[in-house]
Amino acid sequence: MTETLFRQDAYLSACEAHVIDVDPRRGVILDKTCFYATSGGQPGDIGFLEREDGSKIEISDTIHGETKDIILHIVADGSALPEKGEKLVLHIDWQRRYKLMRMHTACHLLSVICPFPITGARVGEDESRIDFDMSETVDKVETTKQMMNLVKENHTIFNQWITEAELDANPTLVKSKNVRPPRGLGDIRLVCIGEDSAIDSQPCGGTHVAETQEVGDIHIGKIEKKGRENRRFRIRFGKIPN
Repeated sequence: MTETLFRQDAYLSACEAHVIDVDPRRGVILDKTCFYATSGGQPGDIGFLEREDGSKIEISDTIHGETKDIILHIVADGSALPEKGEKLVLHIDWQRRYKLMRMHTACHLLSVICPFPITGARVGEDESRIDFDMSETVDKVETTKQMMNLVKENHTIFNQWITEAELDANPTLVKSKNVRPPRGLGDIRLVCIGEDSAIDSQPCGGTHVAETQEVGDIHIGKIEKKGRENRRFRIRFGKIPN
């Protein structure tokens, strides 16, 4: 099992690790990693692995292997593969990761403003989308205003860990209608917003910022009707256009 350092510290942009194996898909398996693997609508990290001679192994994607406890760092075409047992220094593309952290946090804020079951989500560098099981019509300007209020209030964001049994006893913590938190990996992480989780608390394995003000200016660019009881919200960076 790869030790997932990003679960404890999303701001860790580099770390040292040893190669356990190399998958036939050019996927490097390490004993630990700060690279996030594609999951829950958030794309995997890119970056590079630095060898002892200073040369770089470019990583074009990070994904899970056959099981969730296996993380594959996909080596880009043209880059050499490392050797088993080799010591490397991992460097994620921090600028990209930080944008994804801000966006993922914005998605959580939207789920607070729109407390409906989530039927789908995708976190992007410049735009994210969330689909809600809802038939109500809402105003994108007012929704933006409410989200920005949470941003400006600068609520603390922190992790809390619960057991699978505790999650079973509190099923309303899960906001996704179709996807359940992965089991069998130990305790489940809750991402909490606000003092004593006053704003929100939900299971999530993604990466997020430490305070809501770090999200910056965001707005709802579009609300689409995707069926009689499904609405797709598109979140974008920047102030809402006039």
